[in-house]
Amino acid sequence: MTVLTPWPAALVGTPAIAVIEQAIARKRLSHSLLLHGDDLETLVAIAHGIADRLLNGEPGKRAAATFRTETHPDCFTLRPAGKMRQISAANTRALIDQLQNSPAVALRKVAILHEVDRMHVTAANVFLKTLEEPPANSTLLLLTTRPYALLPTIRSRVLHFRFPSAAAPVAADGWAPWLDDYRAWLGRLVEGVGADKRAIADHVFTLYGLVARFGAVLDFATAEVWKQQKEKLPADLEDDEQVAIETGIANGLRSRLFAEIELATRTFALPRLLAGDENTRRALIAAIEKLEHSVGLLRLNLNESAALENFLLSSLRTWSKR
Repeated sequence: MTVLTPWPAALVGTPAIAVIEQAIARKRLSHSLLLHGDDLETLVAIAHGIADRLLNGEPGKRAAATFRTETHPDCFTLRPAGKMRQISAANTRALIDQLQNSPAVALRKVAILHEVDRMHVTAANVFLKTLEEPPANSTLLLLTTRPYALLPTIRSRVLHFRFPSAAAPVAADGWAPWLDDYRAWLGRLVEGVGADKRAIADHVFTLYGLVARFGAVLDFATAEVWKQQKEKLPADLEDDEQVAIETGIANGLRSRLFAEIELATRTFALPRLLAGDENTRRALIAAIEKLEHSVGLLRLNLNESAALENFLLSSLRTWSKR
């Protein structure tokens, strides 16, 4: 009996997974799916689960042997490449050419398009034709954490599935102490800064210490995840594709770290909110708005240290107001 790729444990039995499983079992799965959510790693795991069931789970497959999704002859991938991390028209045409061929060992073909929001507009227009007239016996899985960055004409031609993150909290060395120190800093701000220049200087030094440590945590976490991911990647990846994947890993981890800062801020504020502290309510609203603004600037290629510094300087003013 073929052992299929398991779904992420946190998503087993959810309505979206149940719908996909039923559609595969009935051979009614749409030819084009948009898998989107907050965590790219979760989306990749789901795409691999779908591809494995389509390529290795069908009783009538042509070969007795099964393949890992990443190395299956009938599973094709398209990824951003280079430092600009874009999907080019040339690479998109190459994928389309591969999909036009007959399956090698399975009864169908699957294409996984990583971070499809990184498609150059020319590539997107080239790909649109394939969405409108997909090759026979093919399934296209589009992955993105930014679905509204896609062309409306692409979004309208795919079946949407949104998945919450199944990723565990970031366990990078030094991250838990960072969050503890951040919450402690907020606590001192709430107690009041006053006109004491020494206290003000202490708060500022703590702020810049948090900025410096954040960069170190992100670098360490990226190196560790990249070391693990490299072992799973196909051996024939181009250098520019590897650069793009490593950059994508760093960006994904960065987003998760900022999400955990937001959670830590809410956790800090909760006891005071329950006590009816109106100042905390106003400060929390302002802090979350500023954090979301800073995260938005990251998508415009602002350095993460500058974005965090911007947020913490705002927090220094926001939480110390009484």
